[in-house]
Amino acid sequence: MTNWRWVMCAMLFFATTVNYMDRQVLSLTFKEFIQPEFHWTDSDYGTITGIFSIAYAIFCLFAGKFVDWMGTKKGYLIAIVVWSLGAVLHAACGWGTAVLEGYASVDAMRMEVAADAILGISATSVWLFLACRMILGLGEAGNFPAAIKVTAEYFPKKDRAFATSIFNAGASVGALAAPATIPLLAKAWGWEMAFIIIGALGFIWAAVWIFVYDKPTESHHVNDAELAYINQDEIETEVKAVKEEKQMSFVEAFKHKQTWSFAFGKFMTDGVWWFFLFWAPAYFQDQFGIKASDPEGIALIFTLYAIVTIVSLFGGYLPKIFVEKKGMEPYAGRMLAMLIFAFFPIIALFAQPLGGVWGPWAVAIIIGIVGAAHQSWSANIFSTTGDMFPKSAVATITGIGAMAGGLGSFLINKGSGMLFDHAAGLGDAFAFMGFTGKPAGYMIIFCICAVAYLIGWSVMKMLVPKYKPVVVE
Repeated sequence: MTNWRWVMCAMLFFATTVNYMDRQVLSLTFKEFIQPEFHWTDSDYGTITGIFSIAYAIFCLFAGKFVDWMGTKKGYLIAIVVWSLGAVLHAACGWGTAVLEGYASVDAMRMEVAADAILGISATSVWLFLACRMILGLGEAGNFPAAIKVTAEYFPKKDRAFATSIFNAGASVGALAAPATIPLLAKAWGWEMAFIIIGALGFIWAAVWIFVYDKPTESHHVNDAELAYINQDEIETEVKAVKEEKQMSFVEAFKHKQTWSFAFGKFMTDGVWWFFLFWAPAYFQDQFGIKASDPEGIALIFTLYAIVTIVSLFGGYLPKIFVEKKGMEPYAGRMLAMLIFAFFPIIALFAQPLGGVWGPWAVAIIIGIVGAAHQSWSANIFSTTGDMFPKSAVATITGIGAMAGGLGSFLINKGSGMLFDHAAGLGDAFAFMGFTGKPAGYMIIFCICAVAYLIGWSVMKMLVPKYKPVVVE
């Protein structure tokens, strides 16, 4: 048997790695480099990350349909080229703000001290960054629908969660590589070069993708033995083949409880991951005075995502054990694994208390465990689409779920920025569970993160208590 399916999995892994590095450049340059230059508040940053999330959510609704329509090869290629362009364009926001605000140069703008002028700089720069984040989100919306579609094309059901956990680990590796590179690039050559260098990686991936991807039935790298392994779940009849090719409309997609189950699970949990992705560097600076470019700051974020990367790989393998060793049906095994992972985020309740006693390393370890639980959950919830829907509809359903996840992320990121500014403004007058001021605000968000997965799993189980595949009529 050939093993070209693992080459495809590696391509998905690297695309997801680049995806998350592009997404994280802003969070790692915000507090130390960009906020002082453009005079942003936490609410401004929350607006940018929140609007990015809502735009990403809207784009996701159509991205899956776009990938199903264009085909995996062209759809994925267009997606990564668009998001890489959006990533690189962030570097021009400083120049754009200076031009629009009437300054002769970016350096002249940075020296501005007048209050009214500073407000103008802040507002204009926020709008420019928002525009770039929109382009980034437009392209990034295609990543997971396309990646899940490739997984459904190249892997049998019993291997999909494991394959998904491997490529989904790219999110952790991207988040792992980002703190080790981006703050140093920003410190050495300016925050603009960090966006340009990281953004350029996507164009390299796109060039490779053109030459390595073909459908399994058309690829000269896939022999008959591997093709038979890939298609082991298929009932090889002409009727089945016709049904697999028929597209599912949005109207029909929303008629199925399976769609709502997947979407609600994503809505409740994606925001947790994005909150930690966007706010962890700011948290360590706010709470402990540790900058992202400080050696300890780099070590904290690196350790956090190292835990996520290593531990989450087991998450995709657990349902494989339930299916192969325990004889469970794939969907039942996946849901049992997700229930186990849903309990781990409860430890987020202890992040603030233990951080006050044992310092930032306790928080980094706790967030790392919560992040690993999320990635394990994510690998399995993505795979439920391949369990329940035909291949022709997988990208569409994944896009709907990603849209729901983006909505959840918008709420938690925009809400967090507003909450943190409000809490900091009230100081000791704002209290929650023994904390005051901004620490109390963080404690509120940690509590939400702690219970999100159990709520999500409970509703998913209620909507789809047992395995029931969807057939496109």
